[in-house]
Amino acid sequence: MSLSIEAPRSPRRERATNRTNFEMYAWVFMRLSGLLLVVLVFTHLFVNAFIDGGVQRISFAFVAGKYASPFWQVFDLALLWLAQLHGTNGLRVIINDYAERDGTRFWLKMLLYTTTTLIIALGTLVIFTFDPNIS
Repeated sequence: MSLSIEAPRSPRRERATNRTNFEMYAWVFMRLSGLLLVVLVFTHLFVNAFIDGGVQRISFAFVAGKYASPFWQVFDLALLWLAQLHGTNGLRVIINDYAERDGTRFWLKMLLYTTTTLIIALGTLVIFTFDPNIS
């Protein structure tokens, strides 16, 4: 009687050929967006909280004055999009790590992507359709 030991299971070959580098790109995006977000957030805080009297001057007129400039519209748009996508990617990773069932993982990610799309769309709409002459 000969004793044979089965070889350990190896990953499927067909999956390796169809694999993309999405996770690597997501990892790089998290690092780059995190660095850019630090700059954007501290600039936002400095401009809104420390210059010319601090937070006491923030009002509807202040926001209207800022959004009269395309620079501040693009700045706030970049802040919105990067923060939302950065957070969404982080939550996607958490869902992948902790949701055990495939169905649960699918529906949690669909909820995440739906709310992300809605928040980005509404935020973009507010930034570009802001009307300082509301009466």
